[in-house]
Amino acid sequence: MQSKKKQQTGITALYCRLSRDDGQDGDSNSVANQKKMLSKYAKENSLDNTRFYVDDGYTGTNFRRPSFQKLLEDIEMGYVSTVVVKDMSRLGRDYLQVGYYTDTYFPEHGIRFIAVNDMVDSEEGENELAPFRNVMNEMYARDISRKVRFAHRIRGNSGEPLSQPPFGYMKSPENKKRWIIDPEAAAVVRDVFRMYLDGKGVETIARILQENQVMVPQAYWKSKGLSRGGKKSQPNPYKWCKTTVMKILSQQEYCGDVINFKTYSKSFKKKERLDNPPGNWAVFKDVHEPIIDRETFEKVQRTLGTTKHRAPKPENGEKSMFSDLLYCADCGKKLWYRTNTRNKDIHFFVCSNSTVDYRGTCSDRHYIRADALEEVVKLELGRLASLLRYDEETLSEILAQKTNAELLKEKRMLEDALQKAVSRNETVAGLYEKVYEDNATGKVTDEWFMQLSHKYEVERMELKEKIEVLRDKLDAVDSKQYHKDAFLAAVRKFMEMGTLTAPLLKELIDHIDVYETEGTGKNRTQRIVIYYRFVGYIELPDRAFRRSDNFKANTRQGVAVEYIPQPA
Repeated sequence: MQSKKKQQTGITALYCRLSRDDGQDGDSNSVANQKKMLSKYAKENSLDNTRFYVDDGYTGTNFRRPSFQKLLEDIEMGYVSTVVVKDMSRLGRDYLQVGYYTDTYFPEHGIRFIAVNDMVDSEEGENELAPFRNVMNEMYARDISRKVRFAHRIRGNSGEPLSQPPFGYMKSPENKKRWIIDPEAAAVVRDVFRMYLDGKGVETIARILQENQVMVPQAYWKSKGLSRGGKKSQPNPYKWCKTTVMKILSQQEYCGDVINFKTYSKSFKKKERLDNPPGNWAVFKDVHEPIIDRETFEKVQRTLGTTKHRAPKPENGEKSMFSDLLYCADCGKKLWYRTNTRNKDIHFFVCSNSTVDYRGTCSDRHYIRADALEEVVKLELGRLASLLRYDEETLSEILAQKTNAELLKEKRMLEDALQKAVSRNETVAGLYEKVYEDNATGKVTDEWFMQLSHKYEVERMELKEKIEVLRDKLDAVDSKQYHKDAFLAAVRKFMEMGTLTAPLLKELIDHIDVYETEGTGKNRTQRIVIYYRFVGYIELPDRAFRRSDNFKANTRQGVAVEYIPQPA
């Protein structure tokens, strides 16, 4: 759903490339021909908001092309949803780099990639020909992944549980493929169902469990020496949340059933698990001893289906672009994104540590409407953009004061080391591919292949670890360092587009502190402070402010809050 909405609102990038060598192929590869073909394809396939990116006279073996770099910049800012090329060669002729963009970079950024003549469309799933054309060194890993997935599918369709047992069950000591009841945890599960049938809400149940010092599932498993996935940062082992209670109430496994394939991954390169539609599940009933009888479970499901719960997100499931950026100015905790239960069009943020809404310690809500926040941030970025447009020297001087030469020097050293490690990793991958092909053709014996492949695999693992360490160090430097050109480029991107996107906000803003509203009636005001990446809070000169920049938001009928910019 999220990718479809992005396609409706983002740019459809029509990328054309022509090198001097391509000129010998006649008019078929001409820029004019490519533009004509791509425009026709976009129109016939309802791909709107098109924009051409053209590199005329640039080789496909080098990706440092002006328009291609411009395309990557727009992708990073979140303005591009689809990339369309005439064929794979127009994107590039270096198979390692082409494979990186088509198999890793575009999927990570939610970009739909289409190569018209090669019949490649990432929305239709992985194309079997593209990997062979571009990423020969990944054939081995892909083959292993298929075998694992095939074995996984066979096990799942035979009724063997593919997941860890849920809270209330544990693996049988005699047969690890069989679940048995964990008496201590099962008693908690039964209490949750009993309290819900007695008329208590999920938030009330969570509060009762917390007051009774009942450990949450993650803490319980840890106390038993079991390692399970999930959030481990909760310092209070007894603080239940309503989502955990909801999950327990909705798990059919408590009836004694095994349900496989509830999640899936799009690609062997992406570890993220996505929810699978129920129609694709494999359900095996009465496999193990039930904790909750089926009649009770179905009764609870009917009640859950008719109960209106406060929605943490809009109905389409999308997060706000401000999520993870807002913090309470008083307690320092994150603000959570919520939807009004009566009016689904109203979205807002509140302190996650509030005593009013949650079982926290912060006495105020720090309520702020999402639409009001967006307008305030747009106004603030507009002031930055205006100062950049009319007095770039002053803004550059303000930003230059934040620069730390030592941090920049350290970053350059880390970047050089990272580039060498990545380059060597690509070289080792090529060597591995060559010895694999030589073994397949009989040029290299199996014994020699095993020795060399082991050597290359060990080096690749060491390089992978080194690359991760270097990237972590770079992230640590980036959190302290200011890079003026990147910051100004992001402000200019806002000037060009005039709209906010999540990638643009993350490029510009480190976090935003939200204070509690002050005053009453028409005199209510609320302070928010924006801390930018690399530079922190920026005090703009008085001339950057105008009275018309003030913004007043109607939070509810008869109540308005004014946001007044604070000059230096």
